[in-house]
Amino acid sequence: MPGRRINRTQVARYMEHRKELEQDVAAAKVGISVRSARRIERAGGLPSQQEARGWRTRADPLERWWEAEIVPLLESTPALNAVTILEELQRRYPIEVSAGLLRTLQRRLRQWRAVHGEEREVYFAQEHPPGRLGLSDFTVANELGVLIAGQPLEHRLYQFALAYSGWRHVEVVLGGESFEALASGLQNALWQLGGVPEEHRTDSLSAAFRNLTAEETKDLTLRYEALCTHYAMRASRSNPGASHENGAIESRQGTLKERLEQALLLRGSRSFDTLEQYRAFVAEVSVRLNARIAKAFAVERAALRALPPRRTAEYEEVQARVSKFGTFSVRGVLYSAPSRLIGHRLTARLYLDRVEAFVGGMNVLSVSRAAPGQRQVIDYRHLVPALKRKPAAFARWRLREAMFPRSEYRRAWERLSSALPERQACRVMVGLLELAARSACEAALAQRLTQLLDAGLLPELALLEAEFAPREPATPEVCVQLPALASFDALLSGEQVCT
Repeated sequence: MPGRRINRTQVARYMEHRKELEQDVAAAKVGISVRSARRIERAGGLPSQQEARGWRTRADPLERWWEAEIVPLLESTPALNAVTILEELQRRYPIEVSAGLLRTLQRRLRQWRAVHGEEREVYFAQEHPPGRLGLSDFTVANELGVLIAGQPLEHRLYQFALAYSGWRHVEVVLGGESFEALASGLQNALWQLGGVPEEHRTDSLSAAFRNLTAEETKDLTLRYEALCTHYAMRASRSNPGASHENGAIESRQGTLKERLEQALLLRGSRSFDTLEQYRAFVAEVSVRLNARIAKAFAVERAALRALPPRRTAEYEEVQARVSKFGTFSVRGVLYSAPSRLIGHRLTARLYLDRVEAFVGGMNVLSVSRAAPGQRQVIDYRHLVPALKRKPAAFARWRLREAMFPRSEYRRAWERLSSALPERQACRVMVGLLELAARSACEAALAQRLTQLLDAGLLPELALLEAEFAPREPATPEVCVQLPALASFDALLSGEQVCT
């Protein structure tokens, strides 16, 4: 056919057809012209059996500059590409050198580099026997466009995978690639797996420690090694920038996000009411992926080592003191505490999702950990009792904005502060917060405030107290009638008669 080279297969088929068919018919059956068929018959064999052509069909357009100018450039700077070299030749010889030489120059460069080029890196494919290697990695998953209660969720996915079978465990992580996220995800994976591989590999953990001092980095490195030692795993890391060394997990990050994207499309919505619903969704997709490698996993499961008797710590301990303002600071985040803890030194345990505070081994406080970028975690229930004794301090309190548990309360404060004197507005607002905390009616009170504000009314504390304050349960009146003492005499005399 015009424009295409006649390959070895076409020649062989033509010669086979030619034994029974005319020349033009045999040529038509293999898709070549009659002229090409005559040339094949004159050659008397397959193209591979012919002597290689030793002459050029046209003059070499680069002959004038190849040895004199192009080769010296390549020898001095091997990284030069064809476009750069052609532009340089055009600058030197603007009339003789045309842009049409680019393809010819590219082909000649490939040939030259195949003979004289530098040695290139070789990748060595590895075999992973069952039970030898488990890998962990984090990946940013913001491109999935997941919404939680209508708000975009910025998150990562932690994934643990076995190199032999491909079994995986996936968790949603809020925040960065911290040690707490790694320790929690890894231990959850191992206990769900029911066994331990010989080696655990990650990429460079410096991504989690890059903002720390050298001493803190060393401490976290020791904690990671201690975590692997607890499970009798050999800890290893890939070299920085060498993602192919972690390829058994890197490739699975792409397939995981692809499957999640398809599952979200099939679901018809990317919005979830709560974070727990999204976590369950990700876990379900992970289970479906594991079902595809059930046979390989059964082989690897038998080769895993036994789990230790218990899990190890997956938190970081830091010391903090509760200030006179009823707050303490941990890792640059300000947390509130009940006023009874003022002056106490706390041992704060930083988990992935919460902060627990201890005094002398006793757990005295548990609060949610700050989200990425959040600098204050203030629980109004901690500070309302003290604020009730000094309500006027609310107006210019530095933590005032953090005290509103919902936007409805902030809207109520704006209306109260604009319509009432400052001291009175503070008393009403503090009273509303105290009512929400005491009666555990935060959501219901917020709805009632919205109705009042939409109607143009100010919230009246006394009426809301009567509506939401807990009512004392009615105690039934019990009338106890004591029997006459004479009845006991009759009872005793009856017992004596019986005996």
